[in-house]
Amino acid sequence: MKHSNIEEGLGLERREGPERRRGDGEEPLRLVRPSGEYREAYLDFYREWKESGETIVPWVVDRDPVDFEAYLLFLEGMEKREGLPENGVPSSTFWLVGRTRRVLGAVNLRHELNEWLLQSGGHIGYGIRPSQRGRGYAAVQLALALEQARERGIPRCLVVCDRDNLPSERTIRRCGGERDEDYTEEDGNVIRRFWIGTGGKGGLSY
Repeated sequence: MKHSNIEEGLGLERREGPERRRGDGEEPLRLVRPSGEYREAYLDFYREWKESGETIVPWVVDRDPVDFEAYLLFLEGMEKREGLPENGVPSSTFWLVGRTRRVLGAVNLRHELNEWLLQSGGHIGYGIRPSQRGRGYAAVQLALALEQARERGIPRCLVVCDRDNLPSERTIRRCGGERDEDYTEEDGNVIRRFWIGTGGKGGLSY
């Protein structure tokens, strides 16, 4: 599938630069690098998710940002291979924002895969704050993350979800996901695995 077809399928208008607008006239959305400029917006995002009691994804969002400068340094170190957790891989984190500069979601792009990520983690972990779900933001965020992967030269991305997470599976398929073999974790949970070509150097194109 060509890249432009993914945008059409998601109802997006192609725009110059990293910004995307929903074709139905909703606010433009873009991924931004974590910075002090978004401190209050991010803390509000974090508090809402913690108060919901849900599991936070991607995992980097679950780290307490009360010392915001330290949190930013942690994310920067993850990208530079500094202070990686055991069996960790370098990754880049982005926040999804709209015109109001409210943080709507977060995405963590892993630059490479280890054995665990190949089985059940994938290249891209992403999530939308509880109050903003059901508006198509997850699909936009994933499409923008795939653009970031392409810019890094990652030819195709593995994106996963639990077997019973049908909304996530629909999002992945809308972005061109082609199903691979499932992976069953030790506790019996079944992971659905999908590959999406990014058009990156040396890789598959849409």
